[in-house]
Amino acid sequence: MVALAVAAAALAGLALFYGIGAGAGKVAGDPACRPAVAAAERLKPLMRGEVGRVIPATSGLKLPDLAFKDAAGAPRRLADFRGTWLLVNLWATWCAPCRAEMPALDRLEGTLGGERFGVVAINIDTRNVERARAFLAETGANRLGFFADSSGQVLQDLRAIGRAVGLPTTLLIDPAGCEVAHLPGPAAWDGPEATALIAAAVAR
Repeated sequence: MVALAVAAAALAGLALFYGIGAGAGKVAGDPACRPAVAAAERLKPLMRGEVGRVIPATSGLKLPDLAFKDAAGAPRRLADFRGTWLLVNLWATWCAPCRAEMPALDRLEGTLGGERFGVVAINIDTRNVERARAFLAETGANRLGFFADSSGQVLQDLRAIGRAVGLPTTLLIDPAGCEVAHLPGPAAWDGPEATALIAAAVAR
């Protein structure tokens, strides 16, 4: 009985950290995002292996126009990337799974990044932006652009639509700014399953 209780507590802790099982928030479907839902359905067979926990969109969800800053401190918004497939990732320096995942995101950007697709990894530390820059350098992530939001607004905006209840959180977004899929928790984004998933999305 004690062992079962310990196991249950451990699972509960993981659920809290990654946001697994948290309320996803009911969001009315946006008709403009129907193509994204169709894309999610088409991509379902590729959500396996290392990306088997990816959750496909089932209702049209237009992402908020997230506001953050780039490496030069200039303001950027999600709308600046409209017309491009995006893998938006939220991370923090204190998040151990984020540290393990960052090199994979960097390699994915190196493999598939270009005019049609890009990884936008947004740091959400509320202070010491230089520490976040050092984090990328320490993990060898030299192909990712540096984006950060120290205000906490990006996190709030995503939590308001039932996303980013844990870190890391990753969202696959189509060129119209609609969610195709999301993943609470880390993944091997440079692995064959993830690469096949992203390549298939971008190909259409």
